[in-house]
Amino acid sequence: MKAIVLEQPGSLNLRDVPPPLSAGQDEVLARVRRVGICGTDLHAFAGNQNFFSYPRIMGHELAVEVLEIGATDQVLDYAVGDICCVIPYLNCGDCIACRRGKSNCCTRMQVLGVHVDGGMRERFTLPADKLLKAEGIPVEHLALVEMLCIGAHAAKRAHISPGENALVIGAGPIGLATAQFAKIGGAEVTVMEVNSQRLQFCSDVLGIDKLVDARQDPLGQIRALLGGELPTLVFDCTGNAKSMAAAFDYVAHGGSLVLVGHIKGDLSFSDPHFHSHEMTLLASRNATPADFNWVIDSLRAGSINLAPWITHQAGPDSIVSEFPGWLDPGTGVIKAMLSFD
Repeated sequence: MKAIVLEQPGSLNLRDVPPPLSAGQDEVLARVRRVGICGTDLHAFAGNQNFFSYPRIMGHELAVEVLEIGATDQVLDYAVGDICCVIPYLNCGDCIACRRGKSNCCTRMQVLGVHVDGGMRERFTLPADKLLKAEGIPVEHLALVEMLCIGAHAAKRAHISPGENALVIGAGPIGLATAQFAKIGGAEVTVMEVNSQRLQFCSDVLGIDKLVDARQDPLGQIRALLGGELPTLVFDCTGNAKSMAAAFDYVAHGGSLVLVGHIKGDLSFSDPHFHSHEMTLLASRNATPADFNWVIDSLRAGSINLAPWITHQAGPDSIVSEFPGWLDPGTGVIKAMLSFD
């Protein structure tokens, strides 16, 4: 069975590995159809991803086909042959976070493709309660549901008020997803980015016309777009320490900053500035089942046009050579995808 293994930073290899056994109690045996390539995967390849250990079979943005359902007392909304997306967060169910409905930040969190092996392989077993059927959604779009959920969760964390000015910093896939769901949530969205092609994508595909080139006096551009004021809501989706520290300067008095990306290491900020603004600082991690339902409902409603997002694709025999190029924004990559079909 083919699997793509990240042995160590910069070393991605196609391996022949033993196929999985039959599905166990409360498990499903699944055939992997599509794998979205996430910033997590790219950062892991570069050696700067939090919570990651090597060697690892990456892949947590997944569309799978159900091959076998093990014995279970659970009521499942899918059957053998169904195509499903995957909730890749293996939470414990009984820690303080899980008991409070925050399974996304379980104290013993295990994320497929990060803490444990994921879906860059032809088949694998996974818990039966981590699959969601979404009829009518193309298989390649199902593989992007989890990515969209990261943005949806960030938007929910922010408690957006209708018409609120929101700034999204970073127009990588997570930033685009955050901008998309901030807009769906009722915000007036501005996007700031260093890459002009991605700014154009925001305009052409997301319909966002307030755009800021981060290389040229971003604070002045933001004020010019917002009538001299600053946004009351800022999302930093860059995973870049310099950008995350600077994001505090873009928040209006009484506003909120949501850190969607994360880094290895510490952040520092000016306490007088933070205190004078009575700023709210939030982290946003992973997503909840409710976020998955919101994303699936939005896709079914036609609120998101995902077709232009998928710019690069590869099969298992070519991904090893193509993957390093996806780290270069100059290639025009928005979203890359691995196909096992």
